[in-house]
Amino acid sequence: MSPRKRASEELTKDMIIQEAQLQFEKKNFRDVSMRNIAKNLGCSHGAIYYHFKNKADLFFTIIEQYFSKLNKLIDETIQDKEDDQTKLKKLFLAFIAFGLNHQSQYELMFMLRNEEVDALSQQAANNSYRKFAEAVQHLASHTVTVADIWASFLALHGFVSYYRGSVKKYEEAEVTAEMHVNFLLKNFS
Repeated sequence: MSPRKRASEELTKDMIIQEAQLQFEKKNFRDVSMRNIAKNLGCSHGAIYYHFKNKADLFFTIIEQYFSKLNKLIDETIQDKEDDQTKLKKLFLAFIAFGLNHQSQYELMFMLRNEEVDALSQQAANNSYRKFAEAVQHLASHTVTVADIWASFLALHGFVSYYRGSVKKYEEAEVTAEMHVNFLLKNFS
């Protein structure tokens, strides 16, 4: 039998994140354990604690990556060369596309409620919403209220929530998404 390597030398943070993502996307937060993640990685669960304080810390790291992708999408939409109304439409459609093309991630970001992680993930969610709200305010052809922006966010979230699970990809709901967004844009033109 060969001597065992130190866990910190053989196990990387990225390996843990990748395995944890798979498990969080398949199971409820409560059903994922550090022991099971370690088992699938072929290491001791103590090795995971070398990289993460606890399951909530690991979950937050994953959620933060998802919000970074969404924030990047918002930034890219704003930087397009089109007129502001076209960019606003693209922003709304991009939000829906993100939600429907990344349904498991979207559920973890916006729909999972758990006391252990809510405090951590809420900050990332708030930052992402703030970025969305600032983009909408900037792109709208007139000053819009906070309530209008919040209502548009909820309408987009509701669309994603409704179609989540009944379609596999955004393209399957694209025509309906376009109609939904055109309806929402009436408030911003």
